[in-house]
Amino acid sequence: MIKTNSLSLIAAAVTLALSTTAQAEQQSNKNKEKVETIIVSGTPGGAGIRKIDASFAVTNIDAVQIDKLAPKSTADLLKAVPGIWVESSGGESGANVFVRGFPGGGDAPFLTVSLQGSPIYPAPTLSFLENTSIFRLDETISMMEGLRGGPNPVVSNGQPGLTTNFQLKRGQSDTEGTFKYTTTDYGLNRIDGVLSGEISNDLYYMVGGYIKRSSGIRDAGFTSEKGHQFTINLTKEFANGEFNLYTRQTNDTGAWYLPTPLNVEGVDAGFTQLGTNNRKATIYFGQHNTAMNIDIGDGRGWKGHVSGGSLKVNFDNGWQLNDRFSLTKGDANTIGLVPAGAAVRLSEVADNGETATGSVTGNEYSGDTIVQQYGRWVVLKDIEAFTNDLALSKTYGDWSSAFGIYTATTSAQDWWSLGNSAYHVLEQGGEALNAIACNSDVTGCAFNYDISSSGDATTWAVYTTQSYQATDALKLDLGLRSEQHQVEYSVDEDLDGVITKTVDYDERKASWTLGADYSLSLDSGVFARMNKGYKMPYFDDFRDNYNTYKSGESLIKEVTQAELGYKYMGETGDLFVTLFTNEVKGDTFVRRPGVPAEILTNEATGVEVDYSYNHESGLSVNLNATWQDTEITDSPTNEGNKAQRQPDWMLRITPSYDFEMSGMYATLYGTLSAVDDRFGDNENTVVLEGYEKLDIGLIVEPAEGVKLQLAVDNLTDKQGITEGDPRNPTSPNGRYIMPRSVKFSVAYTF
Repeated sequence: MIKTNSLSLIAAAVTLALSTTAQAEQQSNKNKEKVETIIVSGTPGGAGIRKIDASFAVTNIDAVQIDKLAPKSTADLLKAVPGIWVESSGGESGANVFVRGFPGGGDAPFLTVSLQGSPIYPAPTLSFLENTSIFRLDETISMMEGLRGGPNPVVSNGQPGLTTNFQLKRGQSDTEGTFKYTTTDYGLNRIDGVLSGEISNDLYYMVGGYIKRSSGIRDAGFTSEKGHQFTINLTKEFANGEFNLYTRQTNDTGAWYLPTPLNVEGVDAGFTQLGTNNRKATIYFGQHNTAMNIDIGDGRGWKGHVSGGSLKVNFDNGWQLNDRFSLTKGDANTIGLVPAGAAVRLSEVADNGETATGSVTGNEYSGDTIVQQYGRWVVLKDIEAFTNDLALSKTYGDWSSAFGIYTATTSAQDWWSLGNSAYHVLEQGGEALNAIACNSDVTGCAFNYDISSSGDATTWAVYTTQSYQATDALKLDLGLRSEQHQVEYSVDEDLDGVITKTVDYDERKASWTLGADYSLSLDSGVFARMNKGYKMPYFDDFRDNYNTYKSGESLIKEVTQAELGYKYMGETGDLFVTLFTNEVKGDTFVRRPGVPAEILTNEATGVEVDYSYNHESGLSVNLNATWQDTEITDSPTNEGNKAQRQPDWMLRITPSYDFEMSGMYATLYGTLSAVDDRFGDNENTVVLEGYEKLDIGLIVEPAEGVKLQLAVDNLTDKQGITEGDPRNPTSPNGRYIMPRSVKFSVAYTF
């Protein structure tokens, strides 16, 4: 059950929000001219709605704000969305994203990333793959929307948690372009470019992309991060609508940063296991211990494309058609050195109890040398997905109706070899050691889990949304969705050609949402919403919970949510306060592949604040904050504990000041972020201490069209910890936030 004391908390917070903004509201009402913000997330087929009219919580971040935030990855940008806790310390791929206290042990099971309104991959998370891993930011992005809860369970792919939608820049009648060069103190060389304009009457284009190379913010000693991307966006406008086509071709890989020892001197946020002495390795897999040579420097990445488009038509009889489609296809591989247990002295594991020699250099290491097991893990993943979302809508006086059909086909072909562990010297790029018995054993020092699997999923859903303008101030809405979800999946767990697990799954569920929006004035209002949705199972859910599936028990996660919010959009500032409470039943937590799952029910109650202030003096401030209380309410062993890896509070404040300096326009800005302590496990035995982080930046425009930007991330070089060792919670390992880095860019816009 959802906690009943949440309603009093909601009422108190909304009363506070009303009182603190009353004065600003009176002033803004003097001026009727407002800047309209249109959002498409949460609307049938992306039809769009004014943000001030939305009865749900959505955050918008435009290209200017993205520039100032200077995110190192797509997941890094999501930190600017209230209610979202992001662990982006693993590199550009492989983040962990947690939503509003929803349970999870990693990856991003309650996150959908969309481009132009279409999900790029309908399965939010598979092992070693979450949506942000296959999406890269560049100068072609104009806006990101982040919708939490709200009508999410009904529209698009039915994601009950967070849906982010990235919008591409589009051409206009005037030709415009930007060329940008970026470098850093860790050797990054990156060139971005974007060009847009008109091809012919009402046919517009935007092309852009990037190319980059670096040895990584945690220096691997070689070019460990490299990639390029190219995007085309074409839009044809006609008398009663428009047609859009786009493709985004990406080939981008980077080192996979993993937990490191927290109790060894000299190992800090700048440390990485990877280096020239260990990037080349041989693994052994399957029953016959077949050898494979690998390059661990390939890391994690995405080589593929996301392509799609949309059609919008306004018919003379008042009906509107919106159709959005997307095709994603490519390889999302993961190769890395995964720690297995705590660091120890060489004398504890060496065959002679004293020394061992390096397998690359031949150097002899003494018994007091610190060593650690690293698993040489290889995950090869070939994915493909096609989605289509067709919606018809019409307004009849005070009543608006929409009817939609959503279809998706999703596939994944996997080949894994996890294990292949060996003791390595604990230093940057530390080499493997001889004279340790299990290092020379082809099965390694720890378990091997080798699989080959093929999976296909088909989703077919019909949905409707209805809204009624009951009075001038009050609007009510209802949404219903019926979804059929089918999965066919087979697994060979020993790479011997014998299928050990098969799945033929077919299930239907109905989701709903109810909302109300009440306008207090032209620029303020309150809203309330309840919804119930589901996270349907995909391939890994069946593999990790095969016995549960075979016994006939459901693997569907049931999510119930309630929200109450206050919104204000004035001339000088916006304020959104949203109180939420939710319950997630049937979550399955798997500590590592091959280990039985823990089945949980989680509850959370909290409040999100999203505030921005802009003054004519040049001062602006953005604040987003979250307070939440989480609890595991049903578990075999952890009932009553806090949800793992989620803080009770998070805070980000970004002040910015525009001024003139020697005849040049300039902007000085910064971001202070802070996070509370968290527990690294559901048992609540591992405490991850909270931390603060400070970023600063300066933008100078010395001439028309020229912009220089200096950005310093983690100015004080804070050694914060984002997570412990998820595979071995009692081991003193953890993943640090990124160390201090300095980025400089010069851009020319015309």
